[in-house]
Amino acid sequence: MADAAVRLPDPAVEARLARLDEVLAALETAPGPALEAVRLLTEVYGEALARVLDRADAALRAQLAGDELLAHLLVLHDIHPESAEDRAARAVEKLRPAVRERGGDLEWAGVDGRVARVRLSSGGGCGSGCGGGSADVVEAVRAAVLAVAPELESVEPVTEERKAAPAFVPLSTIKRRAVPQEAR
Repeated sequence: MADAAVRLPDPAVEARLARLDEVLAALETAPGPALEAVRLLTEVYGEALARVLDRADAALRAQLAGDELLAHLLVLHDIHPESAEDRAARAVEKLRPAVRERGGDLEWAGVDGRVARVRLSSGGGCGSGCGGGSADVVEAVRAAVLAVAPELESVEPVTEERKAAPAFVPLSTIKRRAVPQEAR
């Protein structure tokens, strides 16, 4: 078994992935044997990864799914052990403390078709001097959710209908005293 100490650090992996995106974009403009080789290699590696998951117990599956790079590969090959909704909900929960720090709140509201829904409140502690505020938060949530659950098409905030406060009707207006006959 290879020593984990010789593994690439995440920034090096990210740099290689960025370069890979560039190279693949260039290949797409001139399809041919190289692009076919990439597709076939991806399919074979995806099958190998699926076989690893087939043999993994629940604890190992959770560890594999918890690694950011492996999680992306599992999603890419459509073999992630968790649903897109579960992954998206976890991404929202990870962002929630940062939103609360800024005086708001963020809650997972579920998935409707292929659209993730979140509840976002500003909390009122920010006032008008906060800048982009909720638009920035919605964009951050959108990016985080679609990164872990690209099967979803979009992320939309759910606006709560404001319920009118119950009207106060004094009991005296409802319950009129009967006026005695002799007073009339």
